[in-house]
Amino acid sequence: MVFIPFAAHAATTTTTTASSTITPIAPIAPIAASAGIPVLTVQNVGAAGQNWSLSLQVVALMTVLTMLPAVLLMMTSFTRIIIVLSFLRQALATQSTPPNQVLLGLALFLTMFVMSPVLSRAYDNGVKPYMDHQMSAEDAIPAAAAPFKRFMLDQTRDSDLQLFTHLAKLQPYASRDDVPFRVAMPAFVTSELKTAFQMGFLLFVPFLVIDVVVASVLMSMGMAMVSPMIISLPFKIMLFVMVDGWSLLIGTLAGSFYT
Repeated sequence: MVFIPFAAHAATTTTTTASSTITPIAPIAPIAASAGIPVLTVQNVGAAGQNWSLSLQVVALMTVLTMLPAVLLMMTSFTRIIIVLSFLRQALATQSTPPNQVLLGLALFLTMFVMSPVLSRAYDNGVKPYMDHQMSAEDAIPAAAAPFKRFMLDQTRDSDLQLFTHLAKLQPYASRDDVPFRVAMPAFVTSELKTAFQMGFLLFVPFLVIDVVVASVLMSMGMAMVSPMIISLPFKIMLFVMVDGWSLLIGTLAGSFYT
């Protein structure tokens, strides 16, 4: 009988067992190559079809949403309306009455009223044909933007157009239809600021007259320590209410875009 040390016997047994049971394992494919969320695509069937991944659509949508405030301010009647309403509050000297939320809400709804014909034409010319698959995105965007461009050019002074045309180092245009957006937008905003300040000046005149009259009366009565604003404020509010100031102001603002 031959005695084999236990350690050597265990090693021999382990080696024999391992050699008899262990089989080669195929290389494991990299997990990173197959992991992840599959990309969803939307395919437009047709000759000029394109594939848009879901991630690109989300990025494009977020970009458009971030540009909406700028579009609202720069391409609609909102700028003129909110500036004139702010001038009115300053002329009345009512400080925070009406509050900012009321002025912004009034300006937004009045903007929607003024811009409703433009929005309707933009929807009929560009958005609806694109949603009905009758027009590609490349053609729908200029068609939807054309009514906004026409609105801006109708409210823009020729001097402002000439100014930004000169700054852009472009040649004079044969017609207003040839004016590019990069010239029409700043010219429109500049013209809107001029118009809003002119309307604000006309609003200030009657209230300024009341302030001067009240201040003169107080000085003649020896009441120089009394603030004229305290005495003139009720008279200005009374004058504004008696002439139906809100109807006149809103009617004038809305009508100024149709002349």
